[in-house]
This record gives sequence, C-alpha cells and structure tokens, in this order.
Amino acid sequence: MTPLEKFYSEDSRWHEKIGAIHALLERVKISEEQSGDVLHLRRLNRILSVHASTAIEGNQLTLGQVTDVINGKPVWGPPKDIKEVQNAWHAYNELPGYDPWSAADLLRAHAHLTDALIGESGQFRSGGVAVVGSDGTLLHRGAQSAQVPDLVAQLLDWGKSSEAHPLIKSSAVHYMLEYIHPFRDGNGRIGRLWQTLILAQWNPLFAWMPIETLVHHNQALYYKALQDSHAGAMDCRPFIDFMLDAMANSMYKFIDVATQTVVDVPVNVPVNVPVNEVAAKILVLLRANPKATAQKMALALGVADKTIKRHLKTLREQGQIQRVGSDKAGFWKIIEKPA
Repeated sequence: MTPLEKFYSEDSRWHEKIGAIHALLERVKISEEQSGDVLHLRRLNRILSVHASTAIEGNQLTLGQVTDVINGKPVWGPPKDIKEVQNAWHAYNELPGYDPWSAADLLRAHAHLTDALIGESGQFRSGGVAVVGSDGTLLHRGAQSAQVPDLVAQLLDWGKSSEAHPLIKSSAVHYMLEYIHPFRDGNGRIGRLWQTLILAQWNPLFAWMPIETLVHHNQALYYKALQDSHAGAMDCRPFIDFMLDAMANSMYKFIDVATQTVVDVPVNVPVNVPVNEVAAKILVLLRANPKATAQKMALALGVADKTIKRHLKTLREQGQIQRVGSDKAGFWKIIEKPA
C-alpha cells in the first residue's frame, strides 16, 4: 500500500461526473426544502441506508422490518439481524461526533456497528482474514494483522492531508478500508459508513443520501469494482468510478423519496403532468438532471430500463418533453405549457 499517493490513477471522465454531482446537490437541496417535512425525509433516507448496508452483508430483514426495528416495534426475525440493524442505526446517528481522520473514532464506530455481535468489536483484528467467494475461491487476503494499525494510520493521515476532491477521497478511503480489511468482521459496513462521514463533512446533505441503497441494487458491480481495483497492480480507479455513479444515482433516489413526502407546498408544475406515477417521477428526475439516462432513472425508481423508455416515448408523444441533440450526447427538455 505504499506509497499512498500511487494507489489510484486519474480518469478524465471524473471531472464531468463531479460537475454533475455538484449540480444535482442543488436540486437535492431544493427537493428537500419542498418536501414539507425535512426531518421525516431524512429519517426515511437514513432507514434506506441502514437497510441497504446491512442487507449487502446478508441481513435478511426486509425494509419494512428494518423500519419497525428502528421504530421500536417487535419484529419476528433472526436476533443477530435485528441487533445489526439496531447497531447500524446507532452508528449512523453518531456521525456528527466522529472525526474521519481519527483511528480512535474509527474503532469507536466499529464498536457501535458490531456491539455484542463479534469478538474484537471495536478492535483491530489479531489474526489473518480472507475474502472468499461463494464458490470457495479466494478473492482477497487482508493485510497482515501486525501491519493493520500502521496501515490504517497511513491511510487516515493521507486522507487528512490529501487535496483530492472529497468525492474522490471518500471513495478511495472506502476502497482502502476494504483492501486492508482491518477488522475481523464489519469491514464493508465501516467502509460505507466512513465514506458517508467524509462526504457529510464536505456537504451535510450527504449525511442523508442513501448511497448504500444504490450499492445494494448494484451489488455485483460493487464487488466487481473492488476486484478490478486490485486484480493486478493495485489501482482503485474502477472502484472510484463505480462510487461516483452510485453517488449520482443516490441523489436521484433522494429526489424521488422527496417527491413522495411533499405536503401542500406550492411548486411550478406544468398543466399536462400525467396521472401515471412513474411518468411523473421521470419528469422530476429530468428537472434535476436533463442528461439522466434511462438506465440511471431506472435505478433511481426501481423499475426496468424498458419501462423508463416506454414512458419517455409517451411523454414525447404527449409533447411534454423533447430530445435536444443526439441520443448519446444530448439532453431532455421539459416543455412548459401555460395554464
């Protein structure tokens, strides 16, 4: 892992992706203000994050059950899964009190995540660890346990002093925590939590962004990005690229959730907004990002690509949207019609 400055190479496409995320943050802020109940919206997104981050690691509780656990209602399910959700909720709620560049706080957060679930909770592992695929194939072997404290200290020192954009830096730290694998268990959960923490200190909106949900929806691609990043000489460019897309998609998801929590807040809505719920949400997403692809909108809304394409065709025929430019490089324009 040395030198740390060399563990990822730049991708020229990142500048455009970062610019798009900056623009989406403005739309997220507006959608939050228009939701009518900011606290409820943030709670919904936090629940989505907790459900997704634990589900990635095999937790069997449904989103409804996770919601009930967090609301203190009795849930019929594996006690370990219930405890994982309770721990994750506690850890995410402690975000404002963590310093992302403090090894002591990293250990404290791990203790919150794994309390009463594993040995060595809140401690760096004392033995070796390996990541094994479902077929028994060795995917990755973590660093030697004796080296873990120094490697984590190097990583956090790099993060504190690096001038890399927070979107890049947070993804790189997330990857390196998975690469070092400093804990006996809970490495994935702590990596995702720590990325959220770094991002939230840059822009507080990220504390409530359900990035984990988009990772969960694309779990195979998440693991492939991890594998691709250390397939040969270590270079976490593929993982950073994946996470930039996941962050952008999480903003579409946030906007989508926000539209479901609107309460009698006056907004400018064209007179021909269709009754169809999916089509209406597509218009919301296109207002946030006119360059949104059918694939990204499908991820945000939890429907198939072909469903999005069918509704785009209908909206086009109704004269509510039009395509400006080519299919690849163009954008969607919403046609506002006076009342």
